[in-house]
Amino acid sequence: MAELICIVCPIGCHLTVDEANDYKVTGNRCKKGEAYGKQELQNPVRTITSTVRLNAAELTRLPVKTSDTIPKGKMSDIMTVINHTEVTAPIEAGDVIISNVLDTGVDVIATRTIKKAI
Repeated sequence: MAELICIVCPIGCHLTVDEANDYKVTGNRCKKGEAYGKQELQNPVRTITSTVRLNAAELTRLPVKTSDTIPKGKMSDIMTVINHTEVTAPIEAGDVIISNVLDTGVDVIATRTIKKAI
């Protein structure tokens, strides 16, 4: 049995997931909590938000995020790629900074527009 706090909505239900009983979830107040509890134990995923180095601009870092969730087990490797990435302005919010990061099918995208270089 695993105990989790659901993060899907602000209620924060205390979930219990019974792996031995086909991942039966109790403590949830809605279907979203049930789905979250099962997914968190069977295939946990996360969205990464971070920054990359930014050259030739007033700021030195550009905020980025993954365009979709990625497997939790790949977070560290993806962060290594992000931490070794450098971009140069101009950048538009939504621009793909890293395409198909580590063959996950997920892009790392800019979350801020940087108009001009210095």
